Amino acid sequence: MGRLGASDLLVLVDIQNDFCPGGALAVTDGDAVVPLANDLAHRFHAAGGGVVLTQDWHPAGHSSFADSHPGASPFQTIRLDYGDQTLWPTHCVQGTRGAEFHPGLDVPMAALILRKGFRSGVDSYSAFFENDRRTPTGLTGYCGDRGFTRLFFAGLATDYCVAYSAEDAAREGFASVLLSGASRAIDLNGSLAAALVRLQAAGVTMVDAI
Repeated sequence: MGRLGASDLLVLVDIQNDFCPGGALAVTDGDAVVPLANDLAHRFHAAGGGVVLTQDWHPAGHSSFADSHPGASPFQTIRLDYGDQTLWPTHCVQGTRGAEFHPGLDVPMAALILRKGFRSGVDSYSAFFENDRRTPTGLTGYCGDRGFTRLFFAGLATDYCVAYSAEDAAREGFASVLLSGASRAIDLNGSLAAALVRLQAAGVTMVDAI
């Protein structure tokens, strides 16, 4: 895989309280990624590479929340204007403790915090596009301006926001690497296996660690 350098970017995905044990949408063993993420961030910084944090940042009453649809239940799939949408427990609401980064996350060298899911009518798994698959977040342009060509992804959750981000990175023309050892999955109704198939088809490299 070669040494890390100035053209490498680490994207740490949604390492937030609501996705960790005790949170509203806790990923099993989610907090285990925190020390791994810290170590990775310091390694990338030392090598001259970059670090970006993504943050789920929903307004109250977001359309992806089951509570926003009378009679609906969490983890049910419904059809919205842009396609199928899994409904989630209310989580990562702007300004709440659940939306904050895990307190153990220590990456002061991160040059960008990219907030996603802040439009009330559309969810956003990927760090590149919202779930309508048309609305960009601006990360492609940021990477181009900064000269990042190889992107590494870790965080929460492997089969949703991490996978969609890594997939889109490859489709946007970047060399894309998913660090599975520093990520954890929800695995909802076979979602992890489905994500792995998509990642392979997109040309994403999957490794346990670097």
